[in-house]
Amino acid sequence: MTIGYGDQEGYDRTSPSVRDQAHAHDARLQEAGTVMGIAGSPAQVRNHDGAGVTVREGSFMSSALPVAGFAIIEAASMDEAVQLVSKTPCAVAHGVVEVWPLQETP
Repeated sequence: MTIGYGDQEGYDRTSPSVRDQAHAHDARLQEAGTVMGIAGSPAQVRNHDGAGVTVREGSFMSSALPVAGFAIIEAASMDEAVQLVSKTPCAVAHGVVEVWPLQETP
């Protein structure tokens, strides 16, 4: 699973040709079956001890950059996953992409 962080300022200062290549790379990943999405506003959900649900707007984790999107990719190794995400918009447009290996999948 990947989480991409980036902001409009970083995106805007990236060369349009580099951005276009990154978006084309994303399109190829999607055609290959990668599940991707753009992040919206988060909410924190709690139900401590099953005593009642509370919902609070906003993220739990903090970062210098906002979460921009996510993807679930299939890769044979962490190295392959890193290679795949290194060409995505968040990676090339002055953002960062976290790669979280899933220990179990459905």
